[in-house]
Amino acid sequence: MLKEFLAQSTSSNGQARNYAFNNTLELSNLIPPTVSYESQGALLVIAATEELESLQQQFSGLSSVTFATPANSPVQGGITPYYFSSASLSGYMGRFSFQLSQPDALLEIDLATVAIQQAHFDLILDLSSQALIDAEVPPVGYFPVGRGYPKLEDAIEEINGLVGTFDKPKFFRLDTDKCAHSSRGVKGCERCILSCPAGALSSEGSDEIGHKIEINPYLCQGVGTCATSCPTGAIEYALPYPQETQGYIERTLQNYQKQGGESPIILFCSEEHETYNLMALRALPDNVIPIVVNELPSVGIDTWFAALANGATQVLFAASRRMPATIIRVLSEEVTVAQTLLRQLGINASCVDILYLEDLRSQTPTLIEKPLGVAVGELEGDKRSRLFQALDGLAKSFSPLQSQVALPAGAPYGTVECDTDKCTLCMACVAVCPTMAIHNEGKLPLLNFIEQDCVQCGLCEGACPEDALSLTPRMNWDQEQRTNATVLHKDEPALCLRCEKPFAPKSMITMLQGKLKGHSHFSDDNAIRRIAMCEDCRVADVFEEMAKDPTKQLKY
Repeated sequence: MLKEFLAQSTSSNGQARNYAFNNTLELSNLIPPTVSYESQGALLVIAATEELESLQQQFSGLSSVTFATPANSPVQGGITPYYFSSASLSGYMGRFSFQLSQPDALLEIDLATVAIQQAHFDLILDLSSQALIDAEVPPVGYFPVGRGYPKLEDAIEEINGLVGTFDKPKFFRLDTDKCAHSSRGVKGCERCILSCPAGALSSEGSDEIGHKIEINPYLCQGVGTCATSCPTGAIEYALPYPQETQGYIERTLQNYQKQGGESPIILFCSEEHETYNLMALRALPDNVIPIVVNELPSVGIDTWFAALANGATQVLFAASRRMPATIIRVLSEEVTVAQTLLRQLGINASCVDILYLEDLRSQTPTLIEKPLGVAVGELEGDKRSRLFQALDGLAKSFSPLQSQVALPAGAPYGTVECDTDKCTLCMACVAVCPTMAIHNEGKLPLLNFIEQDCVQCGLCEGACPEDALSLTPRMNWDQEQRTNATVLHKDEPALCLRCEKPFAPKSMITMLQGKLKGHSHFSDDNAIRRIAMCEDCRVADVFEEMAKDPTKQLKY
């Protein structure tokens, strides 16, 4: 329907848009990785008893239908449901586990093993007002009709067709080496976990062995908020990959402009809601170019600014207020950061905005028709590199109001400040930094910092034993200052008393000698003196002392 609609326009912008839409090669994963669900049609219906009789005849094609109902609901008709006073539900299609407690029972019951002699239920129809799985985006095979969506008749129709094996794309690619979630027992970034409306992401592990992000591919619904929120690119949307989407947009803008199109506006649309997309396009001028993606949050801030830096006058999102609250929150937070950056450049903040389809009925959206006059070209590198290439390209044409400007709390861009009076240069921050924004070069006791690489994850702050580090979210428009290493703190190296090799910060050795001087284990001068030796010489000095006086072995 979308192609037919675009072909109808006779204006110069409309014809240029139609040409760009039909003649831009879109690269995508032709055979994406998949996960498989298996369903034999074992359905569990959770409902009040007065609703059970009408449902009994709706699922004659399934292998089994089991009914469960709250214990305070009297039974009518010939149905014998399983009663529960409390219950818990988890899983996904083919692997649902329903645990219930019955009145006066001491133990929980795994209902599938009792009712159908199988390990799991395949499908769940939940008519209770308080859904037993409260994820905003429910798992495949779970239909929480009682909370209002989906509608019962739609759920019944879909459930009757869910018998067999079903494949779903694996929407994400996870590179744990880039992840800023945890290091050496310290926890940092949790943006992806907090942004998933499907409950598919979790932090697994312990302080002893470390934590890592895990994504359950069976719960993941491909919403994309995790990839949008991830500051390092550790999680990438994989249908298609973000570089491919970005390149497609850049080529679309080129084709539009080659055909004489003016003031192009990019409108990101969800492929699932074509009817609503058409409604939006009918209310908008012909210079609005639809970019159809799997989900709106599957493209991040780097792609938005890449579009602005390559000819787009505005980037909009065809959203709905009915979207899950987490999706709206994540998208709004990212748009807020983008608008803050635009204001800092003196550009109209509405150049990146959310267009709620419900509002089109009552108000005219704010559209930016004035071209920005920027053409940076194809952007390269990882997510962060592409973003800063676009921002620096815009900054050359629009002078920033200030060199360093604050960003909203939680923004993954900013600086680290070091209280040099507290810092002992122990290098704990260097050990945990996931991007090497904080690093040490050579053997000298100093901390180097590259602001562009800092994702404000907080790992360095959490690892610092002296509370010497603090984070400040901001944008540094001075490209040279932002990309070059600056020194947070440095000290003279302490030279080993025996071999004169530099082995630690001088201030740390002085501090340790001062703190340990009164300790019983350091009561003699030799023990205090060894603190100022490197690890090799310290051992050698101990053995030399024992060789001179064998009774010293009793002490060591």
